[in-house]
Amino acid sequence: MIQAKAISRYNKQSARKIRKVLNKVRGTKVNNAIDYLHFSSEKASVLIEKTVRSAVSNLMQVDENNNVNIDSLLIKEAYVNQGPVMKRFRAASMGRASKLRRPTSHLTIVIATD
Repeated sequence: MIQAKAISRYNKQSARKIRKVLNKVRGTKVNNAIDYLHFSSEKASVLIEKTVRSAVSNLMQVDENNNVNIDSLLIKEAYVNQGPVMKRFRAASMGRASKLRRPTSHLTIVIATD
């Protein structure tokens, strides 16, 4: 079994919103996952699709001699962790300031052959 990993760091979206889409493709075949993500209207699906394609490319680089069948690839692990939060302030009424939190996240996808 050959494995490859791709990590996307400092994504400008919260881990909770990415996890909502990631739960749908975890454990599925790569072709089915890319089809689902490509036609999904969620913002996170663009990021996840890009990372899955990167993991496939990494697998092709690792396994240069053997011809890997793309239909047999499986998303073995897929998880997202919280990254640093950018803290900003926005002007509010009566001279006050309201706090803005701009969360980031780190996405990791591991694919493997059957």
